[in-house]
Amino acid sequence: MRVKKLSILTQTLSMVHASSLSYIHYSDTLVDSSLSLDKMKASVCKDEFELKCAGRMEEGRSLLYQFQEDGSLVLPVIDAMQLLGIDYYFQELIGAILERQYHKIKFLFDETADLYDTSLRFRLLRQEGYYISPDVFTRFTSEEGKFNEELSKDIKGLMALYEASHLSIQGEDILEEAARFSSESLMANMTSLDDCQAIIVKKTLQYPHHKSLAKFTAKIIIENMRFENEWEASLVDLATMDYSITQSLYQEEFRQILRWWKGLGLMDELAKNRQLKWYIWTLALTSDPSMSRERVELTKPISLVYLIDDIIDVYATFDQIIQFVDAINRWEISVAEGLPDYMKICLTVLFDTTNDISNFILDKYSWNPIDHLKKAWTSLCDAYITEAKWFATGNSPTADEYLRNGIMTTGVPMVLSIWFFLLGHGASTETTDIEDIITSVGAVLRLLDDLEATQGEKQDGNDASYVEYYVKENQGVSLSDGRQRVMNMVSEQWKLLNKQCLSPTPIPTFFRKTCLNVARMVPMMYNYSDTHYLPVLHKQIMTMFSTINGESAGLGND
Repeated sequence: MRVKKLSILTQTLSMVHASSLSYIHYSDTLVDSSLSLDKMKASVCKDEFELKCAGRMEEGRSLLYQFQEDGSLVLPVIDAMQLLGIDYYFQELIGAILERQYHKIKFLFDETADLYDTSLRFRLLRQEGYYISPDVFTRFTSEEGKFNEELSKDIKGLMALYEASHLSIQGEDILEEAARFSSESLMANMTSLDDCQAIIVKKTLQYPHHKSLAKFTAKIIIENMRFENEWEASLVDLATMDYSITQSLYQEEFRQILRWWKGLGLMDELAKNRQLKWYIWTLALTSDPSMSRERVELTKPISLVYLIDDIIDVYATFDQIIQFVDAINRWEISVAEGLPDYMKICLTVLFDTTNDISNFILDKYSWNPIDHLKKAWTSLCDAYITEAKWFATGNSPTADEYLRNGIMTTGVPMVLSIWFFLLGHGASTETTDIEDIITSVGAVLRLLDDLEATQGEKQDGNDASYVEYYVKENQGVSLSDGRQRVMNMVSEQWKLLNKQCLSPTPIPTFFRKTCLNVARMVPMMYNYSDTHYLPVLHKQIMTMFSTINGESAGLGND
């Protein structure tokens, strides 16, 4: 395992494009040198950096081995690794430790464990797919089911309880109460906290770990974390170096996407300066450096989802839409004869990209999923046709009909199906096994996207929202009521996701974790301001992609 993880580090460094990283210096960010910097000095500095990073990795591994039998010691280490976004270096060892902790469960949740220990253990084990009864929290509550008031000043315990509450599944009322009690108590304590404590608490409330992405929030932890143990400083050191290494890798991946786009021959107006937005979806899916090629390949169909959605929604006539989708259903470019050139180019890119992905999977895993990939695209385009017919005829669907179709038009089922095959699954694992989880992720995206659409100006084209259809068919329901219903529905979808990720499940572990990452990305991607920019996402990633090839890199807006 040590050799495997160190090889990932070496591979990551070697994948960095020479023009983007000729000198790495240990600091809180990437430091680019001029091209005139002495190559020998750059090589020495790179070697020193790699050795120091490998040393920090070994320290982290030693910590896990040293504390592995003591849950009260090892679980905070695992928690810190996850919050800092460096747990992928130690995933196999972490998984083995949590499995042992689960099998010793009858000895762990006893009367001596405090709120922090109980909450942390509950969250980490459920995150790993182990069902732990929420009854472990009953000894912290009164006969009426309310949490004891003496806990309201335990900041560390409250934060852990709030984090744990987000792992709830349907019917777990005590976790609903845990979320209410912990959030209200933390907010009530804000004025008595110092600046660093207040920032960490605010981060916990805004970005609970289970529903956020450590890659985009770790910087908050790094800048405000107070070291109670030496090992915390060592892990922060590793996280800082990991950021420097992976930043340059991600920049190079994005350059590949820019080169790919420029070589397609499509007009820039179709992209709407969204190339970074396309790529960020795959970076959210998995930031693991070993998945570099897969990220680049998946960004291409994601970009096509955005392009085809705009073609159908904004640019094409209804007759052109029918012909365009017919070409996809038949998988035949000759069917597109008579369509505008940009539509025919888009079809060619779709067919070529799908074939390239299929060949990549064939080369790597020795089976060809082309028929499955075609089916994923035709299912998406059939949903586009259904939506187009609603607008063309003036017939309004019910809210439920709209949502079922709208989940498909998000592109999530199509993209995650391709991702499933890119990971080597499908030859022996039935695709029906993943239908529920990708549907729940698609529902989260559709509902939150629609929720934001009701709070600002309409975009160009045929926009609709679940809120509007729900209010329309339920007399006396206000727009505010409709929005609250959507938030409740999102909460229920998360409970379904949590349940779908519990063992036993036929869904491959890495795939289900990456599905959760997409759901985690949605609130960041669709948190619009009044100007329709994406402030949350901008805040987290623009330092990583401030300039690419001398040009400003933007997320664009829809």
